[in-house]
Amino acid sequence: MYITVADFIKEWNKEAILTQNVLDGLTDDSLDQQVYPEGRTLGRIAWHFTTNIPDYLAHFGLKIERIESSENVPSSAREIAITFKNVSSHVAKIIEQQWTDESLEQIQEAFGRQETNASILMGLIKHIVHHRGQVTVLMRQAGIKPSGVYGPPKEDWIHLGVQNPPL
Repeated sequence: MYITVADFIKEWNKEAILTQNVLDGLTDDSLDQQVYPEGRTLGRIAWHFTTNIPDYLAHFGLKIERIESSENVPSSAREIAITFKNVSSHVAKIIEQQWTDESLEQIQEAFGRQETNASILMGLIKHIVHHRGQVTVLMRQAGIKPSGVYGPPKEDWIHLGVQNPPL
């Protein structure tokens, strides 16, 4: 849990870098990858969690500019990656400017529950982490090696001295 805004910003920036590395590995062709025909595409998922960030924060009282045309997934992987980079850096500034350490203790209605603002911010990070995991699986299916997130991808284990990585 976050006790200070600085605690949140530190974790936010760390997770934003990990997410940025994943998004930077996308290709335009990979954006159409789906698990099943009715499922969301990789591009839709990446665009969803990117454009949802300001919507989520605005819902909980922060003044932040929303992304127009968030329902229209770009055909450019670079556009998604750049948009995430801009949004994630802007969020850190918005939180620092608009909430204090005391603000984190305030309670709001969040998804049918009473939650502190600190929990709400943790929920935002968990939402991105959840979808980032989906993106890395779809990247594999599209033939792209994802960047390491909390550890290296299997192809890079050899650099750690692991000759036969476990399945």
